[in-house]
Amino acid sequence: MGLRRKSDVIVIGAGAAGMMCAIRAGQRGRSVVVLDHAKAPGEKIRISGGGRCNFTNVNAGPKNFLSANPHFCKSALARFSPAEFIAMVDRHGIAWHEKTLGQLFCDDSAKDIIRMLLDEMRAAGAELQLQTEIQAVEESGDGFRIRTSDGEHECAALVVATGGKSVPKMGATGFAYRIAEQFGLGLVETRPGLVPLTLDPILLESIAALSGISAPSEIRHGKTGFREALLFTHRGLSGPAILQISSYWREGDEIAVHIEPDVDLLLHLKKAKQENGRQSAQTALGEILPKRLAQYVTEREGISGKMADLADKALARLCDAVQNWKIKPSGSEGYRTAEVTLGGIDTSGLDSRTMQAKGVPGLYFIGECVDVTGWLGGYNFQWAWASGFAAGESL
Repeated sequence: MGLRRKSDVIVIGAGAAGMMCAIRAGQRGRSVVVLDHAKAPGEKIRISGGGRCNFTNVNAGPKNFLSANPHFCKSALARFSPAEFIAMVDRHGIAWHEKTLGQLFCDDSAKDIIRMLLDEMRAAGAELQLQTEIQAVEESGDGFRIRTSDGEHECAALVVATGGKSVPKMGATGFAYRIAEQFGLGLVETRPGLVPLTLDPILLESIAALSGISAPSEIRHGKTGFREALLFTHRGLSGPAILQISSYWREGDEIAVHIEPDVDLLLHLKKAKQENGRQSAQTALGEILPKRLAQYVTEREGISGKMADLADKALARLCDAVQNWKIKPSGSEGYRTAEVTLGGIDTSGLDSRTMQAKGVPGLYFIGECVDVTGWLGGYNFQWAWASGFAAGESL
């Protein structure tokens, strides 16, 4: 197969990080080609945020990311902030709004973000080549040779931006990890993150009636906790609070579920007992909790009869069952539904300012494939923009 073309930069992966890197490198006058095996660019952008793309979070900072080296992300995040991405969105006239906890979404469609990135790439002179399978990558003279299903490419700098293993139906693979290992970089163990948790069959059957119920909750694992919605499903537990804690949870660990954490439940039950002692605990609890959940908890604790006949100890036990419920998940739903991949390319082998491999000049890794994983709520997109910009700025 003959040489097809030479470029200053080849970016493998037309996702959020890859396109941002191509934009910045192109703006700096580099000839850039972006290669991707998919039929369309930015597929994870397209499906994110319910189709409206939670494209950043105004609160994004190092504290919102998990990594074996929590300091690694600081440089890139400081040099390309949420405000800078918002400015790009505004320049393109894309309407957006802020939801809870600093999360920013498009008013209309995630496709607006993809169109913006493609327009910026075209303006920067970066070329996009889709439906191109990468067959081999090797060092060549003072750069790299990439053998593809559509011919060979040579480049002075190679940027790998192919993401992690999450959402394989969108074409996710472990490609970046294989390239990293090929060039001698280490890997931090990977596992699904921001993922629903599953329960063992006995527990799952016992709470089957709760499927579909959502409630404000605080979910804790050790010293880490998140206050958002909890959702009971036919497989186990989901909702934002569970997705958040899943990134900290390890198999075999317990989580603590605190439903309605802002309500003084014991005070409510004592007041109900005093004011209407003839009602049942289930009825009193149902004034705060979804009725099916109130029924489940009272039946599980074996508490029945009139409130007037219940000792305060029984009421306290009921409160503990609701607001200090210890659950040991059996596992997670895995990469199929995980929003991100935890772990990845060991940051000790990368320069935090440029994302370049320390031992391989000209080789860069950006985005989700690196061992930097954000919370739910736009943080992972901000890491994609920031790490892509950092690499593009140094090319």
